[in-house]
Amino acid sequence: MPSSVFDIQSLQHLWSTDEMRELFSEENRVQKWLDFEVALACSQAELGIIPAAAAEEIARHAHVSGLDLQAMSAEIRRIKHSLVPALKQVQARCKEHGEWLHYGATTQDVLDTGMALQVKQAHAVVLRDVLAVIGELKRLAAEHRDTLMVARTHGVQALPITFGHKCAIWLDEMTRHFERLKECEPRVMVGMLAGAVGSQASLGEQAPELERRMLDRLGLGTPAISWAPARDRFAEYACLLAMIGATLSKIGNELFNLQRNEFAEVEEAFSDGKLGSSTMPHKRNPTSAENLAGLARPLRYNAALMIEGMVSEGERDGIAWKVEWKALPECCLILGAMLFQGKGLLAGLRVDAEGMARNLDMMRGYLLSERVMLALSERVGKATAHEWIYEASMHGITNKLDFADALRHHRGLSGLLGDDEIARLTDPAGYLGQCAASVDRVIARSDQMIGQLS
Repeated sequence: MPSSVFDIQSLQHLWSTDEMRELFSEENRVQKWLDFEVALACSQAELGIIPAAAAEEIARHAHVSGLDLQAMSAEIRRIKHSLVPALKQVQARCKEHGEWLHYGATTQDVLDTGMALQVKQAHAVVLRDVLAVIGELKRLAAEHRDTLMVARTHGVQALPITFGHKCAIWLDEMTRHFERLKECEPRVMVGMLAGAVGSQASLGEQAPELERRMLDRLGLGTPAISWAPARDRFAEYACLLAMIGATLSKIGNELFNLQRNEFAEVEEAFSDGKLGSSTMPHKRNPTSAENLAGLARPLRYNAALMIEGMVSEGERDGIAWKVEWKALPECCLILGAMLFQGKGLLAGLRVDAEGMARNLDMMRGYLLSERVMLALSERVGKATAHEWIYEASMHGITNKLDFADALRHHRGLSGLLGDDEIARLTDPAGYLGQCAASVDRVIARSDQMIGQLS
């Protein structure tokens, strides 16, 4: 009976995707164990360690479709071992050749390599969907390169920027994540054939060559030494997924806030029949943005669990290791959902340029105080300019004057600034700095980086 948010039909779409759930299903998990056994047997046959007929028979029967998973699970509970019941079923199907199954390997070799194979599959999905998010951010950055809006620092209005500039910052960050994903592959997509304590004693003199051949078959890298007690590979990957999730959460949180009625600068796609409230019929809630913002929290907690799993005893133990069985798949499941929801949110986002312009005018020109101060600094000095504009601003705000009128009413400023100059200096479009150039530069860099790494 489903009992997890990843399995309950009414909730699973919020926490995962069908694609990721399939990759971390019990069937695929067990199949990856069997893929290990086939690669091991075939490599051993090549080196003359086991009969070729045995390898052929093992390959013929090592398919999860031929296993009774219910019986396997019952046996696991009975004998308290996670792998042997699956091996016994395959062994029985192979008859006399089954004696060569799992020859020289240990359980952790199988489970760790199997997990690496699952992560490799998930990694391909993550790369694809990160690129999709990057594509949407690139589109928004280009389309709104010159769309004026107000920048906010410490939660309050600061200076004018463009919405394209905001999106370009997100784009640059996601591009770095793509770079990190590619860079980690040689460290993370690695299997293992190390034996009981990592010494490969059970594998004989051909152990290094056997391990290399087996892992080549599986499309995984070969380690320099056992990583059974060194869990940094999977921990690194989980932390990287958490970083990507944090970026997506930031985007979701920002778009959540910009949809507030008081801001009304963007709006996520609204589909016919979408219901905001069971009691308030008028509501159009930012559900996609808030879900994107919220999912990063359990993702980060699972990444923290993976860090805990790095602390182990001796050459391996079952205390920390088993935490990965929960935490790493959930990291992949949650990020898969976030990427799917993120690209949908960005693809359907409606940007209200008029609303952005309205909010930009909310402070009646005071946003441009820095620009006026810098323009006057050459004439009266920065300290004096700052003092005069402060005086004018405080007087103007107290008396509900526009910034332009406040400048005109100040005794020192009124003689320095004419109406035309005041109009020019208080125009938000004239104080965007390098916003447009930065957008162009980030888009070009993103294209170049992805082209090099893809």
